[in-house]
Amino acid sequence: MKIVLTYILHCLGNFLSLIRAEQLALICSFFRNHIYTGLLHGKFREIGPNSIFLWRAYHLHGLENISIGENCTFETGLQLTTWADVSDDPIITIGNNCLFRRDAHITAVHKITIGNNLLTGTNVFITDNSHGFTDKSSLEEAPLKRPIISKGDVKIGDNVWIGNNVCILPGITIGNGCVIGANSVVTHSLPPYSVAGGAPAKIIKQNNIL
Repeated sequence: MKIVLTYILHCLGNFLSLIRAEQLALICSFFRNHIYTGLLHGKFREIGPNSIFLWRAYHLHGLENISIGENCTFETGLQLTTWADVSDDPIITIGNNCLFRRDAHITAVHKITIGNNLLTGTNVFITDNSHGFTDKSSLEEAPLKRPIISKGDVKIGDNVWIGNNVCILPGITIGNGCVIGANSVVTHSLPPYSVAGGAPAKIIKQNNIL
């Protein structure tokens, strides 16, 4: 048995030696990512065909409250969380054909809705909650001991492009077709087809499409 197994492994090694290192790395990544996605698949409320999670996520929690459409890609370093211990029915809904670049962080205690065809840069943060209020008595407490609060749901429309290092804060609605420049902090809602940037983000250009 040992001889047969050794022979099979040697043959496999000889076969793999014919493949370039770059191609071999891509093949290994392909299998690893799809196996990883399969392990996660049943934990979601719903997940559409051809959606994939690249190995590996940084922190996943409350996936049973998250619905994802088809053809979505989540790159490595993802934080995707809902917190049922804070509210009764937190939910994150993500549409079709969305691409979240590495180190995306999406967290909800109430509701985050993301439309179709979202494209993000790296290190994007989308949240409907924060650690406590900013009055003096609250600030005297350690941040981790402050209650989690939400100032409102987050809604992102279709065909939105979010640049690197963007923060989208609670209670924000981003209309269809918006572009948000890198390093922006979105503190106010943006009407459809706006181009915005800055901290806090301001509208740079607005297209009026009837």
